[in-house]
Amino acid sequence: MNKAFFLDRDGVVNYDVRYCHEPEKIELKPGFAEGLKALHEAGFLAVVITNQGGIALGMYEANAVHACHKRIQELLALWGEKIDGFYFCPHHQKVTGECSCRKPNPGMIFKAARDLDIDITSSYMIGDRISDLEAGRNAGCRQGFLVDSFYWDKHAPKARAAGYETAPTVLEAVQMVTSAGK
Repeated sequence: MNKAFFLDRDGVVNYDVRYCHEPEKIELKPGFAEGLKALHEAGFLAVVITNQGGIALGMYEANAVHACHKRIQELLALWGEKIDGFYFCPHHQKVTGECSCRKPNPGMIFKAARDLDIDITSSYMIGDRISDLEAGRNAGCRQGFLVDSFYWDKHAPKARAAGYETAPTVLEAVQMVTSAGK
């Protein structure tokens, strides 16, 4: 079985542009491509799981999300890297009600694990909000890491209090795992 890092998209992979659906606004966060390279070198898959409630809210369509993911892959190709899988939840509780895939629910992680033969208990979650980390915990991931973003001041103290790790970048989160030999 494979092991993976499950990654939130907006705020972790790329800068968080509220309800990002325009590929030209995608800009990778510092340390992300290097972190991706480090996790691949350590034998992990990289899987993006992202809430895209703007679809349910009628702000954009699923093809816009696919276009953003294509842009991310294009930017990563410049580094010789790629994301191994993209999963998104198109629901929003205000419109569609509760679902099993919208974080903090673990549905996207479970689907990725089935599709990519991932051992969740040997895998990690990296996010920029508590709901990201809770999705990983709810799925059974080994640990969750909060990385610096617009939400850092609000979420970092809560993350630490809940037993999650914090790191400034994806690269540093990956290094915490790989240097510990986990």
